[in-house]
Amino acid sequence: MWAKEYHQVAFIANDPIQFPHRFTEKQDIEISAFVTSYFSFGNRKQIIKKVDHLHDMMGDSPEEYVRKGSFFNDIPNNDSSFYRTISNKAILELFATLRDIYDQVQSMEEVLKRSNGIPMERLCRLFSVSSKSPQKKMNMFLRWMIRGNSPVDFGLWNHFDARDLIIPLDTHVVQMSYQLGLTDTTSYTLKNALRITEALTKVFPDDPCLGDFALFGYGVNHA
Repeated sequence: MWAKEYHQVAFIANDPIQFPHRFTEKQDIEISAFVTSYFSFGNRKQIIKKVDHLHDMMGDSPEEYVRKGSFFNDIPNNDSSFYRTISNKAILELFATLRDIYDQVQSMEEVLKRSNGIPMERLCRLFSVSSKSPQKKMNMFLRWMIRGNSPVDFGLWNHFDARDLIIPLDTHVVQMSYQLGLTDTTSYTLKNALRITEALTKVFPDDPCLGDFALFGYGVNHA
């Protein structure tokens, strides 16, 4: 019931996913979505404000922005904060990694197809981050790219299955899962993300992350 209520086009307007929805080209959507998910922690209004500023810099084509290396002109190479704990230098490194990827392939999916493991493990390996933590940002991006037949998510990647996704773990998801008895802990761990995803699989066998809309949507609106 909650999943049906929040899994609607109306969800987009107040969520960071609004930014990749500005674009139609696959590469622009991918880059916008990855950068947006990278900043998706903390206060929602602050997230949207900062990501909006970043998209003003990227302009009409995030792909072109990345390929041209325009970020070197827009972001100083120092350790000052770009957003909360993310430094200017970290953002430059992220954009440089994206440029390296799109200099070689047309879609990030092509790189992940050459790797092994579940989608999260492949993506973590590509960006040299641990796959032993819940990795909310990575799992959010993957949900956006892989879930099909959705008014919210894009379903651009056909090589992967929605059944292999892990729920993006945040405060609202953890608290609602605990209250509903989907988990017996509020710990922010990969083990808990997998436990919650497994519980959701019993409700949505082919699409466990559909439950993300129910848990997150209800949690946000009744916080």
